[in-house]
Amino acid sequence: MKRGFYFILVLFCIHQLNAKTVRFAVDMVTHTISPNGIHLTGDFQAMVGFGPDWDPGTLSMTQVGSSTVYQVFLNLPAFKKYEYRFVNGDQTYEVEFVPEESRVGYDFVDNRWLYVDSLANDTTNVGAILFGGNAPAGKILVRYKVDMSDASGISSNGIRVSSICQYSLSTLSTLTRMYSFVPYVFEIINYVSLTGLNTHEYLFNNGSTAETVPAACAVSGKRNFTPTKDTAIKVVCFSSCNNCLSTSLKENVVSSSLFSVFPNPASGSVKITTDLNGEYTLQLVDLFGHLLKEETLNTKEVNLNVEQLHSGLYLVKLHTGSGVEQSSKLIISN
Repeated sequence: MKRGFYFILVLFCIHQLNAKTVRFAVDMVTHTISPNGIHLTGDFQAMVGFGPDWDPGTLSMTQVGSSTVYQVFLNLPAFKKYEYRFVNGDQTYEVEFVPEESRVGYDFVDNRWLYVDSLANDTTNVGAILFGGNAPAGKILVRYKVDMSDASGISSNGIRVSSICQYSLSTLSTLTRMYSFVPYVFEIINYVSLTGLNTHEYLFNNGSTAETVPAACAVSGKRNFTPTKDTAIKVVCFSSCNNCLSTSLKENVVSSSLFSVFPNPASGSVKITTDLNGEYTLQLVDLFGHLLKEETLNTKEVNLNVEQLHSGLYLVKLHTGSGVEQSSKLIISN
């Protein structure tokens, strides 16, 4: 019994040492508050003791004074991407509808997301986002995307964006690194105040090296646009005005060689085959982003038991330690 207790204690300590304080906040000003309270739901609940993941009624948020803002502070392991939603109540049907600009947006998943980048002794603030909206009151969402396909290499310090709205271009070490859902394309969400703002200037940075933007799409050497609404900026190639020429070629190579799923549709079990060498992580998720199965493997072939799952559309995801990720649709017909 004592050995089990100490094992749990060690795991807890490891979690704390690698954790970052994150403040989630939502503004309910446009909605009537449910008598069952405001909750946060996400893929981190079991990890922080409010499991299982995506349970809409176990992670309560607390009202900030007499305001319409509700918040909760969590310690989450750093250097990971998390998905979440706010709940006006404690039932699945009371979960907010997330606008397209804020969604994960890949593999049909429509959750909110953030990447926890730092172990610094401060708090990462998320919000207070309007319930069912894209940004805090008085601000708009700007979602930056850059394609690094044609870059000579990607810095171990990450890809970042610097903007005059939030940071000076000389403080790159304080900028949150961008996250890559698909190979070579990096993105991040920021919230921009419209007060006194006309032209919005920004640059992408490969580690500490800022891109050189061609004069055809630059003003004083910087990218720019005039924000009027929530905007997902069109993806561009690093140090270019256009898409990367090699993007389609590289994406085709990845999608055709990473792994295959057979049979599809499947009933009972499905065979996953890959040509990868070394360790990789295989995941099965539903269309709400719920993780149903996860295995770390180093074999060329694995049989996945799906006989307990309902008929429908699912996603098989494969991740490698080098950051390569691919997903494939799987139809189950049990």
